[in-house]
Amino acid sequence: MIKKNRLAYKELLISLGFLAPSLIGFALFYLVPFGQSVLISFQDRLGGAGLTLTNYKDLFLSSSFQKAMSNTFWFTAISVPILVATSLMLALLLNQRVFFRNWLRTAYVLPLVVPVASIVLVWQILFDWNGALNQFLTHFGLDRQDWMKSDYAGAVIVGIYVWKNLGYNVVLFLAGLQNIPDQYYEIANLEGASPFRKLWSITLTYLTPTTFLVILMSILNSFKVFRETYLVAGAYPHDRIYMIQHYMNNTFLSLDIQKLSAVAVCMALSILVIISILFRVERKFNAFME
Repeated sequence: MIKKNRLAYKELLISLGFLAPSLIGFALFYLVPFGQSVLISFQDRLGGAGLTLTNYKDLFLSSSFQKAMSNTFWFTAISVPILVATSLMLALLLNQRVFFRNWLRTAYVLPLVVPVASIVLVWQILFDWNGALNQFLTHFGLDRQDWMKSDYAGAVIVGIYVWKNLGYNVVLFLAGLQNIPDQYYEIANLEGASPFRKLWSITLTYLTPTTFLVILMSILNSFKVFRETYLVAGAYPHDRIYMIQHYMNNTFLSLDIQKLSAVAVCMALSILVIISILFRVERKFNAFME
């Protein structure tokens, strides 16, 4: 018994030794700065000794912050389901024996390796006032649209987000589909199960862990759409696409570090709440399936 405990203790020390560089890097570049941001968010000035809730009060009373939070929420609520559903359908298609399947898989992964500046250039060419889409409309006698300075801007950003992240989700779904044993489908065929029954009872059921992972990654990536939005529409875009990242960027430019820290804390808490809800739903679903 003592020998086993010594062996387990030795393995624990070896594991910690291998993890030490990553743990030190995580603490140094993420944990410590975030802790410092939390402390600064409760200060009225940098280096102040007292703690106050003034930054959070001013933040929640700010109309710009409310607009940014509302736009970010609706963007995530609309774009994530579209992305997950589209990527799942494409993964189901690419998992079949279709023509040019390998070429199609490569095409969907290409946006992951294309630089953001190149992506933005393509979308600017499409949706500029003198862009390709407006040229197409005028060719058929229709009026031009100022896409990025109207309510259409939200749809454009959703399109960019879906196009950019589609390949990553397709790869995840394909990995999940290929891990489903073929025997389940063979048994279902012998029992005369319909395609919809096989899709619902086998495919979607065994894709549940992958689906939750895809939803989680899609939500996290929806908070990173600032780069594309900023490059396409600038620091002060149309009200429809003024996201929380725009508010944080403009707060940083004004050197209001205390308020910026408060925004960062609120954003981190929001993501933490979303992740906690997703994991709880997953645990309940797994318990239900068992």
